[in-house]
Parts: sequence; C-alpha cells; structure tokens
Amino acid sequence: MRDVVGLASEPVPYDHPTGLGHTALLDSSVPPPPLVDFLYDAAIVGLGYVGLPTALTFHSNGFRVAGVDISAPRLQSIRAGEVDALASDNARLAKALTDADGFTLTGDPTILSQAEAVLVCVPTPIDEHLLPDLKALRAACASVVRLAQPGQVLMLTSTTYVGCTYDLLVRPLEERGLRVGRDVFVAFAPERIDPGNAAFAQYEVPRVVGGVTPMCTQRAIAALRGCSVELYPVRDARTAEMTKLYENTFRAVNISLANEFADISATLGLDITEVIDAAATKPFGFMPFYPGAGIGGHCIPCDPHYLLWQLRAARVSAPLIETAMTSVALRPGRVTRRAIELLGRRGMSVEGAQVLVLGVAYKPGVADVRESPALEIMQRLAAAGAQVSFLDDRVSTVDVPGQVIERVTEPRDRIWDLVVVQCVHPQTDLEWLRRQPAVLDTTYRLNDLPGRELP
Repeated sequence: MRDVVGLASEPVPYDHPTGLGHTALLDSSVPPPPLVDFLYDAAIVGLGYVGLPTALTFHSNGFRVAGVDISAPRLQSIRAGEVDALASDNARLAKALTDADGFTLTGDPTILSQAEAVLVCVPTPIDEHLLPDLKALRAACASVVRLAQPGQVLMLTSTTYVGCTYDLLVRPLEERGLRVGRDVFVAFAPERIDPGNAAFAQYEVPRVVGGVTPMCTQRAIAALRGCSVELYPVRDARTAEMTKLYENTFRAVNISLANEFADISATLGLDITEVIDAAATKPFGFMPFYPGAGIGGHCIPCDPHYLLWQLRAARVSAPLIETAMTSVALRPGRVTRRAIELLGRRGMSVEGAQVLVLGVAYKPGVADVRESPALEIMQRLAAAGAQVSFLDDRVSTVDVPGQVIERVTEPRDRIWDLVVVQCVHPQTDLEWLRRQPAVLDTTYRLNDLPGRELP
C-alpha cells in the first residue's frame, strides 16, 4: 500500500508494484543541482478556472506566486477582481491583489525562470473533428523549456494524452542539455477542480503525482505541499496521465448510462430521478449519475477523445468509450427533436415559435458555456425557424454561429410557446415557470411543474 503524503510530513519512500521503493531507486552519487535563490516559490502558467484557484491556494498558504497568462483581457479581469469564481476564491483574490511582493500577475513568460516550481494549467480542448487541440499546451511547454533553470520543478496539470509530459517537456529539456531527475525535475500532477462546487476545496482534494523519475516525484511532492493537503504518488508521469483520463472517461460513460436509463424509464412510465436516488441509498458499489441535455465544460466532453485519438494511432479500439461519447454527443439533438415534437403536439410549427432556453452555462453555479449543450440546442432550434431567447443569471451573451440569440432578464411577464430548462443555478427563481404552458425539463428535477415534459 502506498503512503498518502500529508501536508505536514516530509517526502517518504513508497513501494512500487515491482517491490522496489523510491529509496532503493535513488542514486546518492548524483550531485544535486546548483542552489538558486528563486524570487518565487511557484509560477502558474494559465490563469483560468484551474490556474487562478491554484495560484490563490499557494498564495494563501504563504508562498510567493507569479501568475502568467498571455490574455491581456483575462489579466485585466483578474486585477479588477471580476472573475467567475467561488466566493472564497474571490475573497482570496482581493487579499492577494494587495500583496505586491508575494503575488504577481504578468503576461511576460520570462518570469518563469525566477520560480522554483512551474505549473502548466492551460486548456486542452478538442477541435471540430474531435481531435486534441494542443496549441496552447505546446506553446506553454515551449516557454517553460526555453526558460528552465537548474533546480526547478516543472509540472503539467492539464489533461492530455499518455506520454505528453515526455514529449513536450522531457525530450526538449534533454535536447537543451538539462538532465531530467538531476538538473531539473518533471512531473504530471492532474488538476481536480470542480468549478462552482464549494463542497470540495482544491486544497482538500487528494492530488495524484507522477514524476518522470523517483527524485522528480519527491521534488514535485515537496512543491505541491503549497496547494494540497494530501498527495498520492504513483509510479511515473504516464500513470498519472492515465489516471486523469480514466477519471473523466468514467464520468462520461456513466452519464451516458444515466441518459439511457432515463429514456428507458420514460418508456416504462417511471421517474428516473426517483430510481437513481433510491439506488444511491446503497452504501457500496454504486455512484449516482444523473441524466441531462448533454455534457459540457472543458473536461468530460473532451478528455476521453485524447485517449481515443491515441488508441486510433495504435490501431486499438475502445468500443464502450466510443459508444458512450457518441451517445452523449447526440443528446442535444435528441432534446431539440423533443422540443419540436412538443410544439407540434400543441398544434404549433417550430417556424416562428417563441422558445426560451433557461440556463446556458454547462453546469449550475458557473458562467462557463464551453461545450454547453444549450449552444447546440439553441442553434438547431433557431436554424429550424424558432425565435430563440435565453435566460441565465450568470451569462450575459452567447455566441451561436449564424444566429442572434436574445438575452431575457425578466421572464415573469411573458408566456413562451416552450421553455427548455437546460441548467438551473442556485437561488434561481423558478416560480414563473408555473405559468408556462410547456416546459421541457432536461434536468429531470422540476417534478411539480404543471406543464412539465421530459426529453
């Protein structure tokens, strides 16, 4: 059994499945890297929904932090304290902005050479062909390699394919003449942030760490004590990379299953939410997942495709994952067809129908619309001729190609031909929905609405 390293403890050896512990693998004859008096304890590359909380966690624990982002508007928003974040993170940001010496924000990557630990937290999306889009990660890693200094700990946290840490950091560093595990220390330590969820603080969630060498793991563990209470070392960086892919693929497959059971339950006249809640009373062997209009955000719709892409190159199939990803990708189309069907049942054509989409963020509690099912639903309905509007407490504009979607701020005085509920933020007023003649509830949670229909 491996040791889980706690915040207050020193790095400890742990046993590999081979029986060799890290202590046995360390070569005491290897000279340590030259001592460098770094200006910052940590530099965070990319200040999005992962990078900014990471920087704030380091800073709130007394570490000197440099935050780097190439987006000038993003830096401006952070400096103004106008970011979509938890209340606790906004409070920490306000405090950090007053610390001129211990918290630096910049678009200049040369500051990376002045940090003892560098964490890369940039987006790793997919393109329209479901292929990995590595432009941001490649650019960030190229800067890290170019500016690397002896003694630094360099970590990827962005979800990516197995072997990426070696391809984008290890090989280029060694081409520069820096020996990984001796001169510099490289690891993969995937992020585990759930945006909008205050129940699981980043600092309290165990962090998986996989170094390229045992010494890399030890050094990465020491560096990450600034942002994690528990650190779980694994054999190597490739294992850590696969761990993150498995986590999010697990979620995608189970969401697909929940959607399928929702359709089955509708056929049999059952309430799927009641079924899932009842199954969740089992204290072992079950984890509840709930159906919806699709999956959105930066992780679940994207990450499994990094694995599938890599497997295709090896001529290996993963039929369960492929089927699940196809199923969840088709879900917004199903919702759209159901919306058109409901209009038809009311004797209305979709052409000219007044349709309101409630909640366009990909999940409750955030303003993030990346990969949100609402975008495809609105685009399809508008393309079919509907007059589509949206209501979202946290999102002011949406970009739907070829369509102009009006934002509604006061829904109480209007009657729509159909309301599609895609996402409900906390504290959102839903009382006005009772007056609506038809509500398509893709959340499966609004049981007491008189005009409620399910996908």
